Amino acid sequence: MAPKFGTSGLRGLVTELTEDLVADHIRAFIAACPTGTGLWVGRDLRPSSPDLARVVIAAARAEGLATVDCGDVPTPALALAAMRAGAAAVMVTGSHIPADRNGLKFYLPQGEIAKIHEAAILAALGRPPAGRTGPETVINTSAGAEWVARYGTAFGPQALAGLRLGVWSHSAVSRDLLMETVRALGGTAVELGRSDVFIPVDTEAVSPEARTALAEWAAGQGLDAILSTDGDGDRPLLTDATGQVIPGDILGQITAAVLGATAVVTPVSSNTGVEAGGKFARVARTKIGSPFVIAGMEAEDPAAAVVGYEANGGFLLGFAAQGPAGPLPPLATRDSLLPMVAPLSRARAAGGLAALVAAEPPRFTAADRLEEIPVERSRALLAGFESDPAALAAFPAAMDEALTDRIDRTDGLRLTLASGRILHMRPSGNAPEFRLYAEAESPDIAAGLLSRGLARLRQLLA
Repeated sequence: MAPKFGTSGLRGLVTELTEDLVADHIRAFIAACPTGTGLWVGRDLRPSSPDLARVVIAAARAEGLATVDCGDVPTPALALAAMRAGAAAVMVTGSHIPADRNGLKFYLPQGEIAKIHEAAILAALGRPPAGRTGPETVINTSAGAEWVARYGTAFGPQALAGLRLGVWSHSAVSRDLLMETVRALGGTAVELGRSDVFIPVDTEAVSPEARTALAEWAAGQGLDAILSTDGDGDRPLLTDATGQVIPGDILGQITAAVLGATAVVTPVSSNTGVEAGGKFARVARTKIGSPFVIAGMEAEDPAAAVVGYEANGGFLLGFAAQGPAGPLPPLATRDSLLPMVAPLSRARAAGGLAALVAAEPPRFTAADRLEEIPVERSRALLAGFESDPAALAAFPAAMDEALTDRIDRTDGLRLTLASGRILHMRPSGNAPEFRLYAEAESPDIAAGLLSRGLARLRQLLA
């Protein structure tokens, strides 16, 4: 995978993320975007991340910037700390993709970069080093603790009292902080599956092996739920007491209601229960990706209590909310803790997480992807569907479903079927993957539709 730059940052094979390439992108970012009081840097637990972080810091210092090294820290914790300091930030992470790849995520003092900043950074590539020397790098060890304290303040020390909660640590940079959060909110934390080898966990496409392990842990340990995140800690993974993974979009709509949101912004890949529930005055749909969600949130009425979330569960808080115990300031970047803590804080009163989910409209999504699919091949398939209506109709027909004229082209092709079920196809924006989302009236039906759809796509893309 040749390095690629977009609104998710720079990503590519570690062997191709050379020192010169990374330094060039850091210089372009500094030249094209405001950096405020300096640059804060964090990293995930991939073997390549420490060296890449050193390159980032050296390149920033050579441009005369003050730098702060936060070490191993989740992306939302880094963003929160940098924004509080009025500084820009770079997170060294490949998120959920395998360890032979890595990348950089860029943050302004106000939050994530947008499409306009992406274009400006690309235009600034190729600049020579300024040759200045910034001050010695400051070491920060409090960013993670501040992230945890944010939720202790808002939800209080008894929010999770009486709950026995598993924490699937794997190789997530958030793992120790998840344990701390459970304890700070009064729960009992049980660590599960810690790994010294990096494990790529995609919270939108949890592997069958991981699902089996989660169910076995839940049963064997007598747990009320299991928490985890992806590698850099900005996407949640939460199960009920049986180990059943709760889709991220359902976590999003529950969290929005817990916080008293009046407006919700979410991509077209999220399930339609957020509209069907009738809990929110306005629901706006966007293309997939947090920059599009943020742009949609910024377009809402400033007086609205607006939130955003993605199908992967990443939650963005756009207003000054009030938790059960205290204030919860805005954090308009993808976060994993809030969409786990908020539902868990309501679980006991609802009779458990499964009961809380059952109270939502019966719309469930299942998602997965075909890996190592060149973007050109994915785009060619969608273009073929667009130019040949018979071929497009044949795709759901292979799953005994009938196509309607309700086709959403906001991001890929999203097909509403005669049964009311949905199939949504799109190439990944940051990896050589072709993603498929299925929505149906039950998790089992959605999973079956997804499985049959992926099998058919695999044939078509072969």
